[in-house]
Parts: sequence; C-alpha cells; structure tokens
Amino acid sequence: MQGETPGGFERTRQLIVTFCGIALCLFTVVEMNFPSLQPQSALALFVMLGLVICFLEFPAIKKFKGHVASRGLDLTLAAMVVVACGYVIIQTEPWFGPKGWAWWANDLSLGNRAGAETHWDFMIGLIGLGLVFEATRRSIGWIVPLLALFFVGHTYYCHASLAYDWAEMPGWLLPHAGQEVQDIVSTTFLQTLGVFGPAAGVMFKYVFLFVVFGSFLEMSGATQFIIDFSERMFGRSPGGPAKVSVLGSGLMGSLSGSAVANAVTTGTFTIPMMRNAGFQPHIAGGVTAAAAAGGALVPPVMGAGAYMMLEIVEPQVTFLEVARAAAIPAILYYLSIWLFVHFYSRRIGTVTLTQQDTGKRPLSLFEAAVFFGALGALIGLLLLSFSPFAAVTGALVVILLFSTVRKELNVGKAPRIGALGIFGLIVAGNLLRLQSQGELDLQSFSQTFEDILKSCIMGTVGLLVFGLCHPAWRPSFGTAMAKAARNGVSLVAASACVGIIIGIVQETGIATDFSTVIKGVVQTNLALALVGIMGCSIILGMGVPSVVCYLLMATLMGSLLGELGVIPLAAHLFIFYFGMMSMVTPPVALAGYAAASIAQANIMRTSLSAFAFSLVGFSLPFMFVYRPALLLMDQDKWNAWMEARKTGQGNAAELLEIAKSSYAPWSDLALAVGTGVIGVVALAAAIAGYLAKPANLLVRALLVAAAGGLLFPSSSANGSWINIGGGGLFVAALALNVILAPRSPDSATAAAAE
Repeated sequence: MQGETPGGFERTRQLIVTFCGIALCLFTVVEMNFPSLQPQSALALFVMLGLVICFLEFPAIKKFKGHVASRGLDLTLAAMVVVACGYVIIQTEPWFGPKGWAWWANDLSLGNRAGAETHWDFMIGLIGLGLVFEATRRSIGWIVPLLALFFVGHTYYCHASLAYDWAEMPGWLLPHAGQEVQDIVSTTFLQTLGVFGPAAGVMFKYVFLFVVFGSFLEMSGATQFIIDFSERMFGRSPGGPAKVSVLGSGLMGSLSGSAVANAVTTGTFTIPMMRNAGFQPHIAGGVTAAAAAGGALVPPVMGAGAYMMLEIVEPQVTFLEVARAAAIPAILYYLSIWLFVHFYSRRIGTVTLTQQDTGKRPLSLFEAAVFFGALGALIGLLLLSFSPFAAVTGALVVILLFSTVRKELNVGKAPRIGALGIFGLIVAGNLLRLQSQGELDLQSFSQTFEDILKSCIMGTVGLLVFGLCHPAWRPSFGTAMAKAARNGVSLVAASACVGIIIGIVQETGIATDFSTVIKGVVQTNLALALVGIMGCSIILGMGVPSVVCYLLMATLMGSLLGELGVIPLAAHLFIFYFGMMSMVTPPVALAGYAAASIAQANIMRTSLSAFAFSLVGFSLPFMFVYRPALLLMDQDKWNAWMEARKTGQGNAAELLEIAKSSYAPWSDLALAVGTGVIGVVALAAAIAGYLAKPANLLVRALLVAAAGGLLFPSSSANGSWINIGGGGLFVAALALNVILAPRSPDSATAAAAE
C-alpha cells in the first residue's frame, strides 16, 4: 500500500523501543535500590523513557498506523520528549551545573528558582505538558487528558475572573485564587508536584517494578505452574475448568495487579476448557473477567495496590496492616464466584476435565520452586521490614537465579556457569569491599542480611547485563524486559497526566474545598457519600487503569471519608475496590471485553455476566466500612483515636498505636463473617438458579432478598435485625427449594433456558 513504512524505518522504530524498554527496566531496578540522581531528575528520566516508547508504540490515529507520515510524527514527538524531559534533568542535576560540563545550565536549579522561571523554562514546560496530554490520549484514551484539561482550565479561569474581570464562577464550581499560565506550567511540569510528582513517584517506586517482576515470573515458567496447580486442585470437580479459572486468576492477579492482563493470561487456557465442559461462551468469559478483576484485592501480594497505600494512607500503614485488612473481603469475593460456578455447574450438568483435557504434563517441581520461592522471598522481606522495592527486587533475584538453570531455556552449560559466576563474583566482591571498609557488621544479623541482600541485588543487575550481552540469553531477557516496558508505558503516561491534576489540586487547595462542599451536601449521611464515591470511582475507572483511578480518587476523596468517621485504611480500600470493579462494569468493562474476545462471545452479554458474578464485590466495600470487623479492626479503638486527634484531648499517638494493633472483638468478627458467608451463598445460588436443587423463580427471589438482608451494611441494632431477617429468608428459600424442586434436574432444559 502506498505510504506504508519501509522495512528499515520499522526496524529502527523497533530497535529504539527495545532499547528504551531495556533501559527503563534496568534504570528502575538500579535507581530504586542504589539512588544516585535527584528525585525530580530520576522521575524525569523514568517518564522520558516511558513516553518515548508510548509515542513509538501507540499511533496518533490507528487507521494510519505504519504509514511514513505517522511514523515520522511519532519519531518527532519522541525526540521532543527527550528534549523536554532532558531539559528538566539538566536543570535539576548538580552534575550539569555551571561548574559542570553543561555550560548552558542555569546558575540555580529548577527547584531553587521556583516562581522565577525563565522564558526557556516556560516554553519547554508548555511543550512538555502537550506531550503528556497526547501520550496519555494515545495510550488510554480521552478520559484522563480531558479531566486534566478541565482542572487546568478551571484554575486559569479562577485567575482570569479576578485579574481580567471575567464572569465570576458560581460557588458550586469551587472558585479560588487560581493560577496564570506561567504558574500552571511551573506547578505541573517544572516543579515536583505535577508530572514529576507523587503519581509518577508511586509508579516508579512500586507499580513498574511489579510489572517487571511479573514479566520475569512468566519467563521463568511459574505462571504455567499456576494453571497446572489449579487444574490438579479442581479439574475433576463439577465445573472444574471454571474453578481452575477462579483459583488461577486469584493467584495470577495477586502478582500482576492488572485485571485485563489477568483475564488474557488465564482465559487463554481456561475459557476453551469451560466451553468444552458445557459453559456457554458469555458465561465462560464472564467467570474469567469476574475472577480476573479481583486479583489485585488478594493478599499477600495484591499487585501494587497495597504498596501505593503505604505511600498515600494517613496515618501511615504497614504492609502487614494492609494485607491483614484485605484478607477476609478477598476470601468472600472469590468464595462467591467459586460458589456460583459450583451451583451453575450442578444445575446445567457440566462435565469434568478428563485426562485428555488436562494433559499428561505432571506438575513441575522446578516451576513450583520458582513460584513459591519468589513469593516467599517477597513476603519474607516485607515481614523483615524491607522497603517494597527492595522486597520486589529480592524476589526478582530468586527468579533470575532459578531461570539460569531452567531446562526449557535453550542455552548450554557454559552460559549458565558464566551467568552464575558473574553473579557470585559481584556478590562476593561487594561483600569483601564492605568488609575492608569496616561496613560489614557480622555481629548484627539484620545489618548483615541487608548487606547480603544489597550485594545480591548488585549481582542481579550484573546478571541482567550479562543476559542482554550473551547471544544465548539475549532473546529471553530482552523479550522479558521489552514486554514489561510495553505493558507499563500506559501507566507511566497516565500517572504523568494524573500528576497534572494532583499538582493543581495540591497547589490550589481545591481538594479541601471539594470535600467541604460534598460534606455540606451529604451532611452526616455517610451512606450518601459512599454511594457518590462509588459512582465517581466506577465512572472514572471505565477505560482508565485501576491504579490510576485509585490515585486520583484517593487524592480528591480520601480525606472526606476520614472526616465522616471512616477508618483511613477502610476508606482507601473502599476507593480501591471500586476502581477494580470498574473493570467489570458495563458499558466499558475492559476485563469483560478481553474475556469476550477469547470466548468469541458477545461483548455486552459477557460484560453483563461478569457484572452479575461480581456483585459481591460491590457490596463488600460498604460492609467493611460499616463493619470494620471484616478488616479485623476494632471500630471503638479507632473512634477513640479520631476523637483525640480532633479535640486534642488524650494522647493521640498512643491511641493510634493501640487502634492499629487491636483486633476486632470475636463477637463482632463472628457476626460479620457469618452473615457475609451465608449472604454470599444466597447471592451465588440466586444468580446460578441452584441451591440444593434447581431453583424456581420464587426461590430465586427469596434468595435475592435473603442476600440483601444478610449483606446489609450496618453496625446498628436495626441492621442486625435486618441480618436476622435475611437469615430467616435464606432458611425459607432452602426449605422451599428442597420441597418444590424436582428430584432430577433436566440439564438440557436448564441449559436451554439460560
């Protein structure tokens, strides 16, 4: 076709993408563990590499992808990204100061001339903002760029209404002093609140490292073990393939944190098996999407969600506190999907997996060792109070060491010995250096262990470089890094764009005004505030990565729930849950779309099925806000801390430590878990149309009412009576189901009616 990109041009593009992807992975691992740059310039380099890949991977218009003009534009914009972000690096790093080799650098760094930026600063910043908007539009669509532009326009209009006598904004639009164009550019691009601010920092510190971790875990073969293990667990029970999908998605999603990637990875294996077992295509896709959406909610890893909360939640929480709080809701969520699969399979009479379906491949002890070794290293290092990025990198050490001896990688003995030799030499050399300098304290276990870990991380960097240089290793290592970068660049672009919003919000104080207005609307009506936040999270999460949705909503709404008396961690889990549930909420259910494409099913029917199977995920956040016992938290202890903090009476710091270490009373925990489990059973049975036997419409209606009563989110006495009523309805539904239902289900009729 005329206008298509010539082969040499395309090879150049791929070479640049691969190089930047490898550089992005290596830089993230090295800089986070051995920092040498200023925080702003480190983030500028991180964003620069991500945006370059973004412009070369995502065309301006998909219709013209591959054309010379399109690729020429892509390369031009990529070069402009290097100039804009490179300028920030040069103007920030002391290396490039007046006494350095960059004679054109300003006498003062960007941080030291805030509010007095030069003309060149302003021009570069303006270009940089435009590039961020365009990169985000290309990678995730219009939603976030338009929202960021709204905030930019809002703050400028507020300034213009005062400076140029423009019409004053109505009070409900939250007018404030505003900013002129130069101040907007300074806040959002040149200084440390915007593009190179907290949002990009979270991606750099936590999220992208998990993307790299997941890519190398897949290279090691551990993801195949997850599928094989799930098949052995549930393959021969009713609805075995669907139960494999539920368990596999829970394990896989906990590591990846991406609902779409989770659905694609597990669905490729499990959806064909579900269809062969008798599941209709849209049901198979719906089960996969619903199970995939909850992966990031599952401890002990929780994708990157738990680690973002370590940075954002106030008062600061630990990893163990987040994992402890998330455990019971995650169990209830996956129990609901598993029960639906079980009931539905009994109703339609699905077949179990045969030996031919599961294959004769035995469980690989090697792949099991990689999976549990990496998971154990990650959790163990977190328990030893290492930083999240050190823990993830430590788990990466385990994966790479196992990968060097993996038989499936087609390399000879010499490269394996060489790789392990380089790793060992770097580790030993660094330990000897520390000992010679007197920094290796063999008397202290914690210090010695930390020194060994840092030496192993240095050895891992050497191992990665060796793998990229050696022709036998290069395909595997290069592919893993390039894949990680391609999977992560949309998050890099989105975080940079969200940083614009966060920068304006923090500079102008609009979040406080917003919370005040919303609180004035809802007064003390917590339920109304929760419903509003749920709606905002779901709408924003449609088409936006869930981690980005959480970052933005936590910035705007997190303090509001705290002011209404919600435990801070419960408030942030509430926001995060609905960011994930947006992945299965029609009309834009990205996980449902991905599963439907594999199942070859109607997109909307698949998305609606996924929504129905995930209904428990929409009730759980309300339940644990009103009943913190589900999060293993004692509401009375937290109330005492919040009251002391608000009034200044009592030792707030001491009360905070008591609240964080206190577990819910057993009576509250038993009531919350008991009603939750029975409610989950009732809801799953109502959706599947089966309890002890196939259920008619009357029984299903009673089960829906029972589920509503049992899952009713209230800690008051009236709420307890509603729970008791729901339990009574469940008993009535069960009795009617046994009495009225036929003894032998007509599987063919039930399947046809579905």
